[in-house]
Amino acid sequence: MTPDDGADGPRRKPHDSLSPAPGGMLVGREHELKVVEEFLRRAAADGDALVLQGEAGVGKTALLDAAEEAAEADGVPVIRTVGVEGETDLAYAGLRRLLTPLLAHLDGLSRPQQRTLATALGLDKGPPPDRLAVANTVLSLLGLAGGNGSLLVIVDDLPWLDRMSAAVLAFVARRLAGTRIGFLGAFRTGESSFFDGGGLAAIEVMPLGRTAAAGLVDRRYPALAPRVRQQVLDEAAGNPLALLELPARAADGRHEQPEHTAPALPLSQRLEHLFAARVDPLPPATRRALLLAALDATGDLGILVAAFGAPAIDDLAPAERAQLIRVDGERRLLAFRHPLMRSAVIAMSTPQQRRDLHAAIAAQMTDEPDRRAWHLAEAADAPDESIAVLLERTADRILRRGDVVGALTALLRAADLTPDGRDRSRRLARAAYVGAEVTGDIGSVPRLLADAHHIDPDGPAALAAAVATSAYLLNHEGDVNGAYRMLFGAIAVREELDGEDDGLIEALWFLIAICVFGRPELWQPMEGLTGRFRPAPPRYLTVLAKAFGDPAHQALPVLGELDGLIGGLSREPDPAYVTRVALAGAYIDRQRACRGPVQAVVDHGREGGAVTSQIQTEVILANDDFFAGQWDESLELCDEGIRLCERHGYPLLRWLYVHQDAVIAAARGQTERARAAADAMTRWAAPRGVGLLLAYGHGIEALVSLGRGKYQEAFVHASSITPAGELRPYTPYALWTALDLVEAAVRSGLRTEAARHVAALRDLDIPALSPRLALVTAGAAGMVSPDGRFADHFEAALAVAGAERWPFDRARIQLSYGQRLRQSRALADARRHLSDAFDTFQRLDAAPWSAFAGKELRAAGGVRGKLQAGGIASLTPQQRETAMLAAAGLTNKQIAERLFLSPRTVSTHLYQIYPKLGVTTRAGLRDALNDEERRTED
Repeated sequence: MTPDDGADGPRRKPHDSLSPAPGGMLVGREHELKVVEEFLRRAAADGDALVLQGEAGVGKTALLDAAEEAAEADGVPVIRTVGVEGETDLAYAGLRRLLTPLLAHLDGLSRPQQRTLATALGLDKGPPPDRLAVANTVLSLLGLAGGNGSLLVIVDDLPWLDRMSAAVLAFVARRLAGTRIGFLGAFRTGESSFFDGGGLAAIEVMPLGRTAAAGLVDRRYPALAPRVRQQVLDEAAGNPLALLELPARAADGRHEQPEHTAPALPLSQRLEHLFAARVDPLPPATRRALLLAALDATGDLGILVAAFGAPAIDDLAPAERAQLIRVDGERRLLAFRHPLMRSAVIAMSTPQQRRDLHAAIAAQMTDEPDRRAWHLAEAADAPDESIAVLLERTADRILRRGDVVGALTALLRAADLTPDGRDRSRRLARAAYVGAEVTGDIGSVPRLLADAHHIDPDGPAALAAAVATSAYLLNHEGDVNGAYRMLFGAIAVREELDGEDDGLIEALWFLIAICVFGRPELWQPMEGLTGRFRPAPPRYLTVLAKAFGDPAHQALPVLGELDGLIGGLSREPDPAYVTRVALAGAYIDRQRACRGPVQAVVDHGREGGAVTSQIQTEVILANDDFFAGQWDESLELCDEGIRLCERHGYPLLRWLYVHQDAVIAAARGQTERARAAADAMTRWAAPRGVGLLLAYGHGIEALVSLGRGKYQEAFVHASSITPAGELRPYTPYALWTALDLVEAAVRSGLRTEAARHVAALRDLDIPALSPRLALVTAGAAGMVSPDGRFADHFEAALAVAGAERWPFDRARIQLSYGQRLRQSRALADARRHLSDAFDTFQRLDAAPWSAFAGKELRAAGGVRGKLQAGGIASLTPQQRETAMLAAAGLTNKQIAERLFLSPRTVSTHLYQIYPKLGVTTRAGLRDALNDEERRTED
């Protein structure tokens, strides 16, 4: 066996150890073999995963081969596949190839799991399966296949797996502890992969050292001329595949002893040339069979026989003798020894040869419509509506499976193959919308829309183009008014509005989204338009519009339906649908209920899927973390969201993250940061008519003013969102600022206004919308109640089930309660609530509120350890870790890497730490920590 990624050489006989074999095989790989051997031992005992990475030809496949043989020698079953570049847009294609040997174990799965996997692999029809359900089912199937023993899964060329298979296998690989299943994969350095990092052990396979390289060449080519030997060693630079291929090329009689060194090429390009030279002498029938196998990529010899007849198997013999391929007659599978061999075979063919063979492959794919559509598309040499229709249907299917990038690719290819201008325009417009609203490919939208408009300015594509244009105007330009006019007009001019027309339903949903960002007056015309639909739009759309657009007045009657929709999200693969339902519940505190499906959408985006959906939903996670008191985690998500928006060109959505970041800054007393964000947001939003962001700006300012004790200022800002005593229709943000408005009014002496606002909350039965809003309403009632009655309301607030899940809101209510108790001379009870509030504010680093609570606690005669000690004792655990690392001399970046934070969060921690310790430099920080250590020792 050779140390290359699958070059020629005899396969090593199975034995118990992976030590280098005699005769020069796997020369110089002692360390890598030891790592793989230890991995196999761990995997067989308790499950494990390992990823090999390195340049092309460095020996990754050889190490995979060695692991496979060692496992089989120990009686461990092995399943293996390889990523195929031509199948990256075919959802679950790689998974199907990998799991085919295990399908006999399907009967051991539960009925739902059988349906899930059969549907994902295209073995059965049914609703699109949830990717998490597919991943868990695969994990169960692997466990069944291993039985009471162990199992080894090997996947080469991980980055060339289709996205859905890669996502599932990455999930599985990270959850093998306790399973006795091993996962061993490989990919080339520099290629992105779902398997990068994320807790998976990895080893980089480096080029061979000079001594090992020379030893390999000498053992394989002992008679090589010294000059050629030196040139080989110099050009190969330790790459094992090059070390074995370059001498063979130099020794070829047709290329005897060149007089000068060939021009230096990148190694992979050089190797492709070398592979092409090895393919060139093969008989035409062999080259034809190899080309079909390269284009088919499944390795299924049945396709070859069906296309060319049984003798085609014999045609492969010359390639097998040349060790360019491996043929497994028992399993009827063909595998190229190296991916570059497949690339070389394809590169040496003519376009017509490739089209002919794609057509031959498509003829055998009658039971696999998606793969058939792609092969037909590659076979086409002119526009063909029938193929375009098949590809558009493929796009719809894989979009429902959650593979939005594959869907966009299919739509664009369908448009290329469309002969009719109107249909081509419509498909381009659909692709533009998917790019703007789902995949994050917003930069391509203007070009696609321009092409669509040029082809058919007033045809059936007009609505699709209007939707895509509106998505671009809203997401990229923040032009709410322009987006609304464009889309409203495109819908309104239609004589009939069909509630079962998918295009119209998509347009209506996006019009709702525009209204949420815009002004309340946009809603009434939109609702009038909705009333024209016959039949009515899908009920879920009505539920989302009411809960998302006007939760204070319209959510309660549809709350049960909304919760039902949320409950079904775990089975929903479409990231766009998950995003819409989750957003609909955001203002009424359904973030936690949606967290699992939303996290799946975010992970999908991180893995190369629906980036726009990730941007739209990651803010829900950040918001949930804020309400749950996980503020540092919320800031991390905000950082990521802001970077994504800036990278992909979504300035409007960026402000959602800026808002959450600024709210935390306001709560922590970082006044300049919070106010700068509010001011920038307001200046950006005002000329564009983005009413939601204007409200966000007032909300940030209200919280800043409350923290500074500027209560009249806080009241002005809070009542700018909605006047005291009412919850303005279509102003969902008013639910998040209700406590701010009441507290600001009470502390400003505007008790009547505060009482009117509490009455408005009760009249609309706001407490019934969520436990948090019940907590807030009862707490606000306690703030406005006269002496003698306030305790009942405060106690009712603190008795709300799960109130501790919203620590900042709860602590603010406890602070007000404790203050009222102190004023009533109930000092013992006052100290209890004020102490709890103080501790919570300290943990959150809510400095203005902890200062206020501390002052009230002292006035009530209470002395907390933290309050007395201050200094280091007042630091949170994460702040203390940050302080110790900074004092040790680590940079912010190094601290961030050590604590898995962003450098900006580290900077924020230090900003908070310095005043607590009374220092201004890292040297002072070091002295403060040293003083603390000496005091502890004394």
